[in-house]
Amino acid sequence: MTVKKTLPDNWRAEVELQVPFHDVDMMEVAWHGHYVKYFEIARCTLLDRLDYDYPQMRESGYAWPVIDLRIRYAKPLRFQQWVVVRAEVAEYENRLKINYQVRDRDSGARLTKGHTVQVAVDMGNGEMLFASPPVLLQKLGVA
Repeated sequence: MTVKKTLPDNWRAEVELQVPFHDVDMMEVAWHGHYVKYFEIARCTLLDRLDYDYPQMRESGYAWPVIDLRIRYAKPLRFQQWVVVRAEVAEYENRLKINYQVRDRDSGARLTKGHTVQVAVDMGNGEMLFASPPVLLQKLGVA
């Protein structure tokens, strides 16, 4: 039996985007590299909801580089299509893993999914941490 645990509201965020002309090829399909930008827009919205955005990360003494990125392209995004990009915290103890889903706004059909993994790096000495720093745990409400 699979039990789906409910995430706190601030552990997920959604943004609506319309695929712009400058993101598509001659077939009016979004170039695969732009999906990363759409993930980033949703991730920044999520980090704002957590009250731990990139400037706050820097102020706390940690950089959070993306060390892994996966994307599964199920169906193409097309010129002028409205999509909903969801980002949600999947893991936080040793790294920050964020899952993404891109759905058509009108039909709800899933178009793309993926995830990113970020790790905390101490900005003072440049060393990667093997456990998430207390500030992230506090922002997530699990400390």
